[in-house]
Amino acid sequence: MENLDATIVNTAVPSMSAALHVAPLSLKGVLTSYTLSLAVFIPISGWMADRFGTRRVFAAAVAVFSLGSLACGLSLNVPMLVVSRVLQGIGGAMMTPVGRIALVRSFPRSELLAVMQFVVIPALIGPLFGPLTGGLIVHWLPWRMIFLVNLPFGLIGLWMVRCYMPDFRDPAAPPLDRTGFVLFGAGIGMLSYVLEVFGEHNLSAGPIAALTVLSIALLAAYGWHAHQATTPLLRLTLLRVRTFRVSVFGGFITRLGFGGMPFLLPLLYQLGMGFPPWKAGLLTMPQALAAMGMKVIGRKVLARFGHRWVLIANTALVGVAISLFTFIGRDTPIWCILLMSFVLGFLSSLQFTSMNTLVYADVDDREASQAGSIASTAQQMSLSFGVAFAALLVAWYLGGMDQTIAAQTIPALHKAFLTMGALTVVSSLVFSTLRSSDGNNVSNRVVRVVQAR
Repeated sequence: MENLDATIVNTAVPSMSAALHVAPLSLKGVLTSYTLSLAVFIPISGWMADRFGTRRVFAAAVAVFSLGSLACGLSLNVPMLVVSRVLQGIGGAMMTPVGRIALVRSFPRSELLAVMQFVVIPALIGPLFGPLTGGLIVHWLPWRMIFLVNLPFGLIGLWMVRCYMPDFRDPAAPPLDRTGFVLFGAGIGMLSYVLEVFGEHNLSAGPIAALTVLSIALLAAYGWHAHQATTPLLRLTLLRVRTFRVSVFGGFITRLGFGGMPFLLPLLYQLGMGFPPWKAGLLTMPQALAAMGMKVIGRKVLARFGHRWVLIANTALVGVAISLFTFIGRDTPIWCILLMSFVLGFLSSLQFTSMNTLVYADVDDREASQAGSIASTAQQMSLSFGVAFAALLVAWYLGGMDQTIAAQTIPALHKAFLTMGALTVVSSLVFSTLRSSDGNNVSNRVVRVVQAR
């Protein structure tokens, strides 16, 4: 349901901007408000799962997400839509992390990679049909339907949670770190706001600098608080685990480059190349198909080459694949666009599988909730900042020119793709600090080598 919603909204951005009478780049707040609220509220998801149980928290998350979807469908303007997306994000913040906690506690590490791939493949149905569904909805129906379509899925989800969701909890769960929640949430929220207004509004350098310093000070205050508190909101001491640290920081930088692609590609296809929304949605479907295919063979790739070499090489290839979209224009054959979309989906799927499984490689079961919260928070922060960063790049390269004129929009988008691709290639250096044996306990690489001998 989350994946379907995200891909539908991305495809519908140009149509929504026209209906709401705003510039397309102005709607980045509709996307970033959702991912930002994920980053703010994910840190308490692990505590809530431990305190109230995975089944109850997951059911509440589905209900809140559905309620937020209804509010989005009834919104009359951009501010109301942004607030409703925040409500959606609060529900979404409890879904994926709590689901991962249930998986980690249900299966041994040696089976975790296979289990996560098995679970992710059905989840990719959303990205597969979401872009086309969103394109058809905004082509034939009011844009509000892109949110209201979540309601029946929410009802089905609640029934499935009641029937099948395991109920794990920790009777010794500590009290919630309220001070840490306020410091971290305020710091992240303010920093995201700075990124948005920097590219959208005409604030002078003074207020922007002051807000930036204040947001960094709040995050630094949380860092100090986390080292002093007995049970901090996010246990930053987990970053001493090398594999966990590399997966979090490397994944953060990688997603900064990749995170803006779902936002920019619909703009390229619809505003730049003049395609209708449904056709733009079709052009992104190969990414999901390739991702599903990679999930089938990803375990074998990691077992053969190991996390270190896969992450170093594949991160650089993802950056190159992003940069290649610089060459897409009005005269580019459709088959070429489909091929590039397929390659990007294939590589990015392997990237996310490798990074997400490395998170839990050397983390104890008792710390799985905290590890999942930190990793998911960093992931959503990077995706939120990635959209803001991509929009900022396009606005910078446009230089105040009309966003709806293809001759001006396409070159700006091309330069943004090139910049984001270069950043992703550079992020591969982070993974060079891994050891060749890191992650073998989740990929079963050591077991396979022993058997081969």
